[in-house]
Amino acid sequence: MTEQFKKGDKVTWQSHGSTAEGTVQKKITSDTEAAGRTVRASQDEPQYLVRSDKSGNDAVHKPEALTKKSGS
Repeated sequence: MTEQFKKGDKVTWQSHGSTAEGTVQKKITSDTEAAGRTVRASQDEPQYLVRSDKSGNDAVHKPEALTKKSGS
């Protein structure tokens, strides 16, 4: 089963060949507009809005693209 995240979780993901870090802002469970694009999501296939610690920009990722930071 894919890991579930909650608001406030510290996560990492791969971005342009390096590892980015950020914080989960919310779980998206329906089709919506977020981070400047249309997000296709459902209860069975959620996506997560995350805010980059480095740039402060928002991005949306599938749970399999995110890794929870140890200690958070």
